Amino acid sequence: MNVHDILLFGAFPYVAVVMLVVISLLRYRANQFTISSLSSQFLEGRRLFWGSVPFHIGISIVFFGHLTGFLIPRSVQLFGTVPARLLLMELTGLVGALLLLTGLILLVLRRVRDPRLRAVTGPTDLVVYALLLFQAFTGLYVALFLRWGTAWYVQVAVPYLRSLFLLRPDIQRMAELPLMAQLHVLGAFTLFAVFSFTRLMHVLVAPLPYLWRSTQLVIWNRDRRAVRLEGRP
Repeated sequence: MNVHDILLFGAFPYVAVVMLVVISLLRYRANQFTISSLSSQFLEGRRLFWGSVPFHIGISIVFFGHLTGFLIPRSVQLFGTVPARLLLMELTGLVGALLLLTGLILLVLRRVRDPRLRAVTGPTDLVVYALLLFQAFTGLYVALFLRWGTAWYVQVAVPYLRSLFLLRPDIQRMAELPLMAQLHVLGAFTLFAVFSFTRLMHVLVAPLPYLWRSTQLVIWNRDRRAVRLEGRP
């Protein structure tokens, strides 16, 4: 274990989490109206559907798979002692990664090809896309070439992550991992670090009040037949 391992796997995770929490709170208090996904569906919706659906399905599979392994590592480890079950978990993770990557590529192509979308794409959007693509590629590499990741994830990565929560980072575990696995972990912490500067922050302010507020009544005050006639040549 050397100095750069200590900085990358011992110090950087705490810096990233502190940035996420502190800057998110400051941004919410100072200018909460900037926290939005700024939907571009009104500019172009067809390709958004084909990119957004697989992306969100894939990222949900990957996220909850990682979360399950973190919360109940012993159960996941026992479940994977049967080869067929281990293969099922591997295939599920691989499908999730492929869906995520496919959807993300389609979303990037949508941004690149449409001039109107390029005009509303800022530097932070490009950073987010680059980081997500990096995570998708490194994660897919781990799934394909560092086999049985669901097994060593709960034996290596989970103890390391839990050691961070205990403020006693077990850096040696990460220092012994293959380079691509290390890059995948560092990419995740980098996303945490830049999270508060991007549109991703909108996931922290989900519109939950809509669940309990009173129903709104929308009344159409114009003559529908006249509106249809206005659109005719």
